Amino acid sequence: MNVLRTIRSLGPIDAVNLLRDPLLRWIVALPILIALMARFILPVLIGRLEETLRIGLGGFYPVIAGYALLITAPVMCGMVIGFLMLDERDDRTLLALRVTPLPLSGYLAWRLSLPMFLSLFITLIAFSLAGLERPGIPRVLLSALGTAPLAPLMALSLATFAKNKVQGFALVKALSVFQMAPLIAYFIHSDWQAAFGIIPTYWPAKSLWNFQQDEQAAWLYLVAGLAYQSLLLAALLRRFNRTIAS
Repeated sequence: MNVLRTIRSLGPIDAVNLLRDPLLRWIVALPILIALMARFILPVLIGRLEETLRIGLGGFYPVIAGYALLITAPVMCGMVIGFLMLDERDDRTLLALRVTPLPLSGYLAWRLSLPMFLSLFITLIAFSLAGLERPGIPRVLLSALGTAPLAPLMALSLATFAKNKVQGFALVKALSVFQMAPLIAYFIHSDWQAAFGIIPTYWPAKSLWNFQQDEQAAWLYLVAGLAYQSLLLAALLRRFNRTIAS
């Protein structure tokens, strides 16, 4: 009953906000656009670069495209929910929840589970549209599950550390720099690569790349990534609750 009450209370509001804000609609559509580019445009560009530079670049295409498809949906969905939470905080909606039948725990459960499920669904569609041969849909599903917690992490980061949308966009730009770090780690073949493990996107990226190579270590990175993201999520939840209470 609590779940149904939460959906009835917040579902229509979220739908109206998404339809009203064109920026939020584009954010949700971006993973699909990247998937279409990965299928029809990037292979052509890489082929022409190989002819011009006379070097092999095709081997890096699944690595880069796979990583982009894997993290784009959870990051974008987390951004959407994070900005909605910022609006609700500015409108004092979170304070009003204290005197409504909907508890704050139900609100957070909806807000954090929604981007996870959306990102999982969009990621599967994106990989299917991109046409990557590896690692196959079952392993893509596992990789998408491993990266789904990035969505609530992004949402809570925005809602906790940004005071308004302007600061939210600045925070997103800062975080985007760290999101590119796993691609740098891929080309580092030494013990220093482990230093990138502090970045949450490193673990699902390593899991996907190992799945693409049919390596058993993929499961280790998958479990480690889920555990690490869970710890970060718990820490952010505590910080967010203190922010709301103050």
